[in-house]
Amino acid sequence: MSSNTASSSAGSGDSSAARKNSKRPKYSKFTQQELPACKPILTPGWVISTFLIVSVIFIPLGVISLFASQDVVEIVDRYDNDCIPAPARTNKVAFIQGAAPKSCNRTLTVTKRMKQPIYVYYQLENFYQNHRRYVKSRSDSQLRSPKFENQISACKPEDDAGGKPIVPCGLIAWSLFNDTYTLSRNNTPLAVNKKGIAWKSDKEHKFGNKVFPKNFQKGNLTGGATLNPDIPLSEQEDLIVWMRTAALPTFRKLYGKIETDLENGDTIQVTLQNNYNTYSFSGKKKLVLSTTSWLGGKNDFLGIAYLTVGGICFFLALAFTIMYLVKPRRLGDPSYLSWNRNPGGGR
Repeated sequence: MSSNTASSSAGSGDSSAARKNSKRPKYSKFTQQELPACKPILTPGWVISTFLIVSVIFIPLGVISLFASQDVVEIVDRYDNDCIPAPARTNKVAFIQGAAPKSCNRTLTVTKRMKQPIYVYYQLENFYQNHRRYVKSRSDSQLRSPKFENQISACKPEDDAGGKPIVPCGLIAWSLFNDTYTLSRNNTPLAVNKKGIAWKSDKEHKFGNKVFPKNFQKGNLTGGATLNPDIPLSEQEDLIVWMRTAALPTFRKLYGKIETDLENGDTIQVTLQNNYNTYSFSGKKKLVLSTTSWLGGKNDFLGIAYLTVGGICFFLALAFTIMYLVKPRRLGDPSYLSWNRNPGGGR
């Protein structure tokens, strides 16, 4: 009896040790994927109804989005080629880098009433702000606080001038856009408000109100605009807008806002300084005046996408309906599906 008891104890000890050493997870409905789940059967009625509902929702949304986009009034004027004098167009780079006057006059006509605020943008094309070395050439800590003024290791080649750190350093700040626009309507000056064009979060958290420009554009090459050394970076909104780099080679950046309505037939005279060199890389420059809608700027893509998806779903719903009516197919018994414990209704 005692030997049987001993062997039984040994056997139970071995089994408990085996369980402890086993990598088998503890049983639960979660680990064994036995929790209740919705497992719908895609009958023709469900499929046709789903496609039809999607089309009924998406097609009106597409029409509404297109109408919203069409309500946006946009004036786009490309000036990079026309603002080079005809004799100098054989060597545009030499002209833009030279000392010749670069003032240029453009005339725009308002073809539809534009309600305020009217946004003034400059648009650049073939400018790759998303290039890895260009994007990395900045010092965010330097932009935030004057105590990090000497943190310029990431800013090469625009890190210092004469052994002194450049603030703000880096290629992004160095290449700041420097074309300027002066607008008038029917020979009356038209004010362009340049305040409030930058993101509030950028002004408050990324650019310090105690950080002032130092040694900026004092290197061997001048890349773009200069900065007022008496104004902190948090107030230099042109710089803040420019430092938010674009993801694509064609982009627009906000220059200012016109806070008065423009009427149909108004003539806008633009006196611009064509300073920025896009000719070295075959870039384009455009001046854009645009209103906005509840959906944003002028962009037909969203409306076209909604209409395309809605149209495809409607076509599929129609095709499946015709197939089901012309050549119906008897459904199988769903009780034989793998998750049913009671195939055929019996045990």
